[in-house]
Amino acid sequence: MQKVLSAFSRASALAGLLGLALAATAQAKVLAKVDGVEITDSDLKTAMTELGPTLPQQLEGKARDAYVLDYLIDVTLVAKKGEAEKLGDSPEFKQQMAFYRQKTMMEAVMATIAKTAVTDEAVKAVYDTAAKNQKAEPEAHARHILVSTEDEAKAALARVKGGEDFAKVAGELSKDPGSQGGDLGWFTKERMVPEFAEAAFKLEPGQISDPVKSQFGWHIIKLEEKRSKQFPPLETVKDQVTRYVLQKAQSDVILKLREAAKVERTEPEAPATDLAPATPAPDNAPAAPAAKP
Repeated sequence: MQKVLSAFSRASALAGLLGLALAATAQAKVLAKVDGVEITDSDLKTAMTELGPTLPQQLEGKARDAYVLDYLIDVTLVAKKGEAEKLGDSPEFKQQMAFYRQKTMMEAVMATIAKTAVTDEAVKAVYDTAAKNQKAEPEAHARHILVSTEDEAKAALARVKGGEDFAKVAGELSKDPGSQGGDLGWFTKERMVPEFAEAAFKLEPGQISDPVKSQFGWHIIKLEEKRSKQFPPLETVKDQVTRYVLQKAQSDVILKLREAAKVERTEPEAPATDLAPATPAPDNAPAAPAAKP
């Protein structure tokens, strides 16, 4: 199969689009004729989809259409040469075309599933289930000053308790380049190293911790705010949920087909994988370091 895929990647544009050049419909507008073979606007549209991002980005409008039409003319000419040389009669070519037909048929089935499975009702049902299963979780918004030694931490603590602005002191002393003015944003407890998390979540808004030691050094922590983690509204995660609904519907069809079919392998089977996507759990909290505060 890998050999087929490799050959297909080189030949599919020519071999696959041959049918497009030869199959103009009565409703299609003829854009060009190559030795009597019509190339239509329908062929052009299909080729646009096939070529996709490989087209030069600077081409737009009529220039883009002209570029693809020239490509189709070349395809038709080269394909005609291949027919004259009977290249289509080789077993390799027939195998490539059989694979291409199966692949295209699979894509057509997947597209049909997408039209029927992805509805507003299905998307909302999945979202509601995920929202219901999301447990309330406390979050903290904190700043910190990270230094190398306990003495440096005590000196920083003395400055902020003496009335200096915490963000200013953090900007001058902290060795954490990822936090501006020591600001870590919102985070849940498990996203920080244990020593830091325990100290931060014991504080009340406005309180400043004593020096806290972690694997990264010594921290002075100021808690800004606390809240319960909010599940994001559907509007902000609709694309993610929609993808899940689509993938789940397509995977379910594939699994049912596998269960109903008699599949006989002649080679040892690789470890099985679960085709169905995991239930989505959208998260709109700003990213915070997982390994360190």
